[in-house]
Amino acid sequence: MKIEIESKKPNALMDRTEVTFKADHRGEGSPKRAEVKAKLAEALAVSKDKVVIDHMETEFGMGVSAGYAKVYGSETSAKKYEKNYLQARNGLAEKKAVKKK
Repeated sequence: MKIEIESKKPNALMDRTEVTFKADHRGEGSPKRAEVKAKLAEALAVSKDKVVIDHMETEFGMGVSAGYAKVYGSETSAKKYEKNYLQARNGLAEKKAVKKK
């Protein structure tokens, strides 16, 4: 799998850089979020715990996924600004139990 970073936009107020990317995975299945997170961290020269993948969509039959990620300045900033469900998807927090009425 190859990662191509299409754009990077700094957001100093939220202590992060917003990144759009494409993952080329022809001949393979859709990549797991953890694999893409590791490749993005490697390409951007940051640690994996600072990268939060917001969303990722695979184009049907193409072997290419496009997505949006946020690279925070620190893990504490990521935990401060991201919602719990995104933290759980990215391995930064445990999923909160939902109480039924």
